[in-house]
Amino acid sequence: MILHVIDATYLDGHRVHLRFSNGNEGEVDLPESLDGTIFEPLRKTGFFSQFAMVGHMLSWQNGADFAPEFLLELMSRQVTA
Repeated sequence: MILHVIDATYLDGHRVHLRFSNGNEGEVDLPESLDGTIFEPLRKTGFFSQFAMVGHMLSWQNGADFAPEFLLELMSRQVTA
């Protein structure tokens, strides 16, 4: 089964509530994942909050995106931390 993000809601800061096609859902906090030139604009929460769902991924106007598998893994690690 291919994993998809089926719903994403901006919360605050760099936090997003996600729902996945496999039934998992929860919050993910992304500030530690914003490394590299493409992610630099996302450090500003005003820009970060303007994501869209493109191809079942979180995507931004500048071409930055996060794959569903990465988001689910990160969410799982943050819940157990």
